[in-house]
Amino acid sequence: MKHFIFILLIFCSFSTLVYSQDFPSLDRSPMDVAYLPDNFAHDRMEGEKAIVKVYYSRPAKNGREVFGKMAAFDKVWRLGANEAVEFKTYQDVTLGGKNIKAGAYSMFAIPGEAEWTIILNSDLDYWGAYSYQEKNDVVRFTVPAKSLPEVVEAFSIRFEDLGNNAAVMRIAWDQTMVEIPLKY
Repeated sequence: MKHFIFILLIFCSFSTLVYSQDFPSLDRSPMDVAYLPDNFAHDRMEGEKAIVKVYYSRPAKNGREVFGKMAAFDKVWRLGANEAVEFKTYQDVTLGGKNIKAGAYSMFAIPGEAEWTIILNSDLDYWGAYSYQEKNDVVRFTVPAKSLPEVVEAFSIRFEDLGNNAAVMRIAWDQTMVEIPLKY
């Protein structure tokens, strides 16, 4: 009987090791979500509804040269890493002065040294910008690029509600930030 229990314990230990190897390790560019209102996921007030939700991946700078190198100037970039950013609005909004109907869009940028072109596209659910097709653009607009005094280590997107149905969407990485006006 003792031998049977010993063999059973060894088998259970082995099977646990086998199953634990089925799960991938933490992604090097973990996925995150940004909401408008910014506190929506954490401190939601009763009856409050999300206006915009953005799914994106957060690569780290890790001492690398970001803009002009990893995110090439004057080329379509997926904003971050992995899958193309998904911009979802639950109501009609104005983004960068352009009217956007409620719905889900992929979001890209064409970074430049002084300004970025921001793109919302109707194609969804694909990796990177490799399948990007300009013919499916919903809107394009430009915003100035700003230099930051401090390094933002991980690619970040955040909304700030300015009141009076106005907000700003900030996209930052390394020492660069763009601010996109939003009205709802």
